[in-house]
Amino acid sequence: MMQHAAASVSVFSRLAHATWGFSQRYWRLVVVAMLALLHVAVVRGVSDPWARALLLAHLGLLLLWQPFVRAEQRISSTQGLVVILGAFIVMVRLDWWLLAFWVVVLAGLVGGKVYQHTARWQRRCYLVVFVYLVALLTIVILPEIAPRRDLAPEIRRYAEYSLPLLFVLIALFPAEPQPAESAQIIDFFYSIFLMLVLVVVILGSFTIMTLARMNYVESLAATVTLIGGAVLLIALAWNPRTGFAGLNVFFSRYLFSIGLPMEKWLHFLAELSQLEARPDRFLAEAVAALARLPWISGIAWRAGEAQGQQGETSPHAVEFENSAVALTIYSRYRISPALNWHLHLLGLLLGEFYLAKQREESLRQASYLQAVHETGARMTHDIKNLLQSLNVLTSAAAREENRDSPELQALVRRQLPVIARRLSETLDKLQRPQQAAEISAPAQEWWDALARQYRGEGVEFASDALPAGARVPRSLFDNVADNLIRNALAKRATEEGTRVRVTLSYGTSITLRVRDSGSAVPAQLEANLLRTPVTSHDGLGIGLYQASRLAESRGYSLTLESNRDGEVCFALSGPAA
Repeated sequence: MMQHAAASVSVFSRLAHATWGFSQRYWRLVVVAMLALLHVAVVRGVSDPWARALLLAHLGLLLLWQPFVRAEQRISSTQGLVVILGAFIVMVRLDWWLLAFWVVVLAGLVGGKVYQHTARWQRRCYLVVFVYLVALLTIVILPEIAPRRDLAPEIRRYAEYSLPLLFVLIALFPAEPQPAESAQIIDFFYSIFLMLVLVVVILGSFTIMTLARMNYVESLAATVTLIGGAVLLIALAWNPRTGFAGLNVFFSRYLFSIGLPMEKWLHFLAELSQLEARPDRFLAEAVAALARLPWISGIAWRAGEAQGQQGETSPHAVEFENSAVALTIYSRYRISPALNWHLHLLGLLLGEFYLAKQREESLRQASYLQAVHETGARMTHDIKNLLQSLNVLTSAAAREENRDSPELQALVRRQLPVIARRLSETLDKLQRPQQAAEISAPAQEWWDALARQYRGEGVEFASDALPAGARVPRSLFDNVADNLIRNALAKRATEEGTRVRVTLSYGTSITLRVRDSGSAVPAQLEANLLRTPVTSHDGLGIGLYQASRLAESRGYSLTLESNRDGEVCFALSGPAA
């Protein structure tokens, strides 16, 4: 028996594979032939032997059309046994109840495909097929099994000859292109719903006929009216048109929310993210809180080389893994699709929060390294400026004619205290970078010290009349003035005849300007100057960038006011103190 079944299945598989191209291109003809065989079998009646043979051919065409197994695929042994069992039942136990059940199943399959097709004519074609099956069921089949056969024979005869006209309508519908490999899909929920509605209509009609002593047509109309009204009320309650929330909102909440414990854990996770900065501690505490949920028995986790477990294991587990953490969540109960989705969502949230914590730690380390680099670069640049001042003194003292010169002694007396003070301030910043506060100095006193520092180097100084109470942030102005003047002097060393002029103006704001008459800053450097470190041939290229950042931190701004050949001007401006 099994060998014959396997041989029949193999033959049918080859036949299905050979006719797949035909059914893919002319599927409507297959549907029409399938319905025509069913119609003839129903009209001939269950006692006619030819009706059984026609139903077997109908089942064969159904297997070419059916939406469950593609026709080019080989049918398994189990599927073959199901087909043989169906054919055996048709041949041996065919009756009107079996025909009614079979037509209800077909109507459910076709109705489920109506909601899946977006192509207009295909959807209408399936709708006509559904109408035909319902009409065949209610006019031809159900009167044969009703408690009383009171349907007029003329109505049945009219249906037998008029319903096949729908086959012509199905065949004449315009054909719409579809991909050759498009899968046959069916909406299982809608199919079951339509089948249940048809069953309720059948049983309700028979119940009303028995209890209310009504005829078949009246009982069928009453049942359809009652069910239609009930479905209409449910539809209005499901999605009301008045703007109020319907039953769909509560149904969605039931499916997608397990309740207050999950909400509490999410609130705890958000608070923990704000309080705990270390990723390892955050993960441990979050996992411990997650294990306390009532429907979770335990959690196993692994993050890098660290791993741990909370609670107890169970046969029901949901696994989650991303690039940073792997979680296995054990449930106390059998995992339904909704619970599986929720547990996977919890793992996803915990994994994303853990990744965020790792990124925060990486950013903190990068910020710390950047602060160390910027502090060291700024201190290095300050020391470089001080070293240049010492080189000026050393070169002046090295000259034979200036060894006992009063001018050299005056220069040393002026410069050494300034260099010592600035070196001490630089050392204090390096030792306590976060505690160093800006020290202000009288503007006139600072201006006179700056002019004395660069006396004899060909730098022109000019200022407005400064009020007696005017003050400037000394370390900021020292840093910016040294950077700008040293850069201008370096330019003068390569471009002979360049004049360097420094001015200080005081009004609603205080502005320090350093001008030179050399060449303009190249356009490719001007775009990034003062914003990012730039290429430098005699340094790190970050002097002006650090000076600009320092000015911003003190509430001042360093800008390139003018940039053209013969007129290059940098300006430091800010609130007047």
